Amino acid sequence: MSCIVAIGAQWGDEGKAKMIDYFSKDTDIIVRYQGGANAGHTVVVDGVKHVFHLIPSGILHEGKVCVIGNGVVVDPEVLLEEIELLESKGMNLTGRLYISDAAHLILPLHKAFDEVMEEFRSNKIGTTKRGIGPAYSDKCLRIGLRVGDIFDNALLKEKLDFDIKLKNLYLEKVFARDPFPFEKIYAIIDRFRDKIRKMVINTPHYLHTALDAGKRILLEGAQGFALDIDHGTYPFVTSSNPTIGGALLGTGLNTFNIEKIFGITKAYITRVGEGPFPTEEKGEIGEMLRTRGGEFGATTGRPRRCGWFDLPLIRQARRINGITDMALTKLDVLSGLKTIKIAVAYRLDGKEIDYFPSAQLHRVEPLYENLPGWQEDIAECTEFNSLPKQAQNYVRYIERESGIKLSLISNGADRKNTFLVS
Repeated sequence: MSCIVAIGAQWGDEGKAKMIDYFSKDTDIIVRYQGGANAGHTVVVDGVKHVFHLIPSGILHEGKVCVIGNGVVVDPEVLLEEIELLESKGMNLTGRLYISDAAHLILPLHKAFDEVMEEFRSNKIGTTKRGIGPAYSDKCLRIGLRVGDIFDNALLKEKLDFDIKLKNLYLEKVFARDPFPFEKIYAIIDRFRDKIRKMVINTPHYLHTALDAGKRILLEGAQGFALDIDHGTYPFVTSSNPTIGGALLGTGLNTFNIEKIFGITKAYITRVGEGPFPTEEKGEIGEMLRTRGGEFGATTGRPRRCGWFDLPLIRQARRINGITDMALTKLDVLSGLKTIKIAVAYRLDGKEIDYFPSAQLHRVEPLYENLPGWQEDIAECTEFNSLPKQAQNYVRYIERESGIKLSLISNGADRKNTFLVS
């Protein structure tokens, strides 16, 4: 058991990239297991901000190997941009970045289809329009184009021709949009395969061989538990499984390989786009959290909705994912509040419930516990005992009531602002 998993335990944007960067120093291989370029993972190292959409943020650690797993949908143009940006900074990716031959590709026609579908809906989902849903749809329809397919030119042309004809039929006849020419999309793939030819591998074989050799592996997800297509606030969810099942399916590893499962949570909670959000604060407090926390999407720039910590949500995340440890981020953002609220349960149809409902979340009323806040700036605290007593009490309350061991705290944007909790 030499593998740990980092899972967003809320609605995404929990600070996973920073925590993954922290875990990476003690890891040999970092694997992204689902999602696509709709994710924006931000890491600040020595005051310099790095934003990743597909490549695991562990690539910033010299000598670490990063893998894009089979559960990821890969946008060739975005991945090429990330590779070329890293190379322009003097980083040699040879032997350090691998891509699963079973990962599916996102093409321009997927992004066009994503856009027109969102425009067509009367009840908007808030998609990033990055083609994620249509690419996963093609995967389930068994017409998707996988990375391994592009090295067989006859197969590539056959599959690409079919998908382009099918999508163009919808775009032209249903949505009155211009069709995509075959040559334009083929040219993107042709450039892509030339660049990644030596990076493509059978990732399950690679990862199991690495475990047998005693290597340590970190699995990183995108988005968060409450955006899981099966267990989240459907239909206001992502198109994949950020939960533990997605971690295994998206890599080819199994339950016996897993040592620890870290749930990454903010000290408050945020959400991007549409969908129910019981603890949302729409007034002055919500604006303060957004401003102080820099709550704007790394991928879209959209302002995030902000609210109080939600215990029913985190308990459900613990049950479904088997979370063993919690990493709490952005604790410093709460400094200066006289009172901090935590949702401890919900009321639904006059009855108190302590779970996260699958279908009625938009109708619940959160029930709060009020805890005293702290006024001190804690951004420079580097150990638990240096935190103000009220901050310590807040952290311990979350730990006790969630039933999850709190192992790490992040109280600032930089890599150095992270410490263990004993």
